[in-house]
Amino acid sequence: MSSARKLWLVAAALTVAVGAAELLMPRGPAMTAFGDLFPLLLLTVATIAFFRNAFLQKKSRMFWLLLGFGCTLWAINTAVWTYYELILKQALPEPCAADVILFIHVVPFMAAVALRPHRTLQDRRALLDAINFLMLLIWWVFLYAFIVFPDQYVILNASVYSRNYDLLYLLENLVLVLILGIAATSTRDNWRRVYWNLFVASALYALGSEMINAAIARNQYSSGSIYDLVFLVAVGWMIWAALSAGRMNLAYSRTTDFADRWVRLVPRMAMIAILSLPLLGLWALLADHEAPSLRKFRLLVTLAATLVLGLFVFLKQFLLDRQLIHLLDQSRQSYENLERLQSQLVQKEKLASLGQLVAGAAHEINNPLAAILGYSDLLAAQSSLKGEQTAMAQKIGQHARRTRDLVADLLSFSQQSPSEKVLIDIGALVQRALQMHDVQIRGKNIRVEAIVEPGLPRIWGNSNQLLQTFLHLTENAIDALNEVGGGALLATAQHVGTEVVVEFADSGPGMADPQRVFDPFYTTKPVGKGTGLGLSATYGVVQDHQGQITCRNKTEGRAVFTLRFPAAAQAAIAVEAGGS
Repeated sequence: MSSARKLWLVAAALTVAVGAAELLMPRGPAMTAFGDLFPLLLLTVATIAFFRNAFLQKKSRMFWLLLGFGCTLWAINTAVWTYYELILKQALPEPCAADVILFIHVVPFMAAVALRPHRTLQDRRALLDAINFLMLLIWWVFLYAFIVFPDQYVILNASVYSRNYDLLYLLENLVLVLILGIAATSTRDNWRRVYWNLFVASALYALGSEMINAAIARNQYSSGSIYDLVFLVAVGWMIWAALSAGRMNLAYSRTTDFADRWVRLVPRMAMIAILSLPLLGLWALLADHEAPSLRKFRLLVTLAATLVLGLFVFLKQFLLDRQLIHLLDQSRQSYENLERLQSQLVQKEKLASLGQLVAGAAHEINNPLAAILGYSDLLAAQSSLKGEQTAMAQKIGQHARRTRDLVADLLSFSQQSPSEKVLIDIGALVQRALQMHDVQIRGKNIRVEAIVEPGLPRIWGNSNQLLQTFLHLTENAIDALNEVGGGALLATAQHVGTEVVVEFADSGPGMADPQRVFDPFYTTKPVGKGTGLGLSATYGVVQDHQGQITCRNKTEGRAVFTLRFPAAAQAAIAVEAGGS
């Protein structure tokens, strides 16, 4: 026989024994002591069991802490009852200050379920959940102060007080049962069992509490009577719920569509609760025909609750606005990343398709081009030609050489393939690329500067390819500066997060169309000055290094090329992923 079945048999036998004792034993001090101490013992065990689960189930710790706090308030109320009957030897006064504690103890149970501990942490928001708990607590305190408190302390009216208290307390327990029922029907796995156990315990308690209150109203109740039996079963079921949950693996559970719709209703219900305050205030002002002091007290309570709940609404709205701004920033970044990824995919497809095309065309052009170049050189070397004919032959050779260079660029562009990579110092390559232009800019109004962050991490790469890439970018920048009569070129290399970021920024006029600069055959140089393949080849080299390259213009028109390479550790992972 399993331990759970044994525990159920013991609980059933104990229930039968307690019921028989309450039916057969005569009323007296012993039965009163049993009727007071036994429920207090059970509530103490339930409190300990809930707090124990808070340490065993760390993912749902706040859920169990709130349940333990509610049981603590419940046990305090029972202890006050026991103190009056066993120590002071007198009946509990009516009204009693401990009634407030008994009324409030249900609120932590509601808040525990409202936390939705079965959802993942990403689906929950701790601060907003705390605000919801406080608003829930204040709302029920307001209802107590508005409906029950005036006949308890403003003008004592015991019969009206008892009636209002019993009705409001029954409503509170029924709301808890409803919330637990919704939670139980909208979850799966072990969390469903937890919620069903708490649902049964709460439903039994609501029934037992109503039976006890009805017996008290008829002057038929005494501690240890048969009316306590359902109440004791409810507390015992609460203990079983805590003990069985402590042995479960309470993983996060998916919810049904109905639960999601219920969650969307919660803000609307909160709005209705807030709007009910002025309606209750109007009722107290216009339709309340009780004593003026009671009406005045209810109006003051409504005003205070409106002020406090209004502050919480403003706080909640402030937090939601902050969260909305954060989500909008994330959406904007995601959209920009998506655009960048789309641009890179389109560029890759262009390069791949064009590479296949030019590879075949370049080889077909190269053979007749070599013949044209050779014969033009022979023709230009003939001494029998006239000057005009010699110039024409030389021009043919000049254009043939330019065509040969173009074909070489085409072959270089089409034959890009992953190269052998080693750890390199990218900052040194940047400085070397700028130094190689010293002779070119000497005597011109052009200033170049390199700023390299100290301790820059190395990257995996091919130094020859990257140097050629940097030379091409700096040469383009210097050409742009020459067009405007000079300026400055600033190259920076820095470590940003997990990347090494290199930027080339010039003070030239900027790019006419930054989005197209990496398209094959796109060039802004005059005819005969550029092929439009250099930046396309540069793009391919950067992609081969698991990096990214972008071009943009600053607000004042200056062009900035940004290259991002993964630092050594991240680069190694990317290279392995690319090769697998």
